[in-house]
Amino acid sequence: MDFWLKVLLAAHVVIALGIIGLVLLQHGKGADMGSGFGGGASSSLFGATGSANFLSRTTAVMATAFFLSSLGLTYLATNKPQAGGSVMESVKPQPVERKAPEDVPVPKESAAPDGPASKKVPN
Repeated sequence: MDFWLKVLLAAHVVIALGIIGLVLLQHGKGADMGSGFGGGASSSLFGATGSANFLSRTTAVMATAFFLSSLGLTYLATNKPQAGGSVMESVKPQPVERKAPEDVPVPKESAAPDGPASKKVPN
């Protein structure tokens, strides 16, 4: 699945660059606006609108491909198999050896040390 994600991402970038190139190559409708005010053969403000040429049709096809590749990338990015919840759930518990209370050494009770008042100072 990682392979197809990389392939689709590369195609997505190529399509995006192709759309940018096609849009920059096309002749804008605003360029004909000057001829709409008296010069030229157009009867509308933005020039004569004819049938779509090769560049505009190719742009429409590439825009559709860009939209579909965006949907495909979204699907592949959101439907990745996820590992179990946390790291601690993936760790197998190890058996713990516990000592019985009899085996635990108990410190012997010693007499409380003499306090400073009971110490004898040598003469």
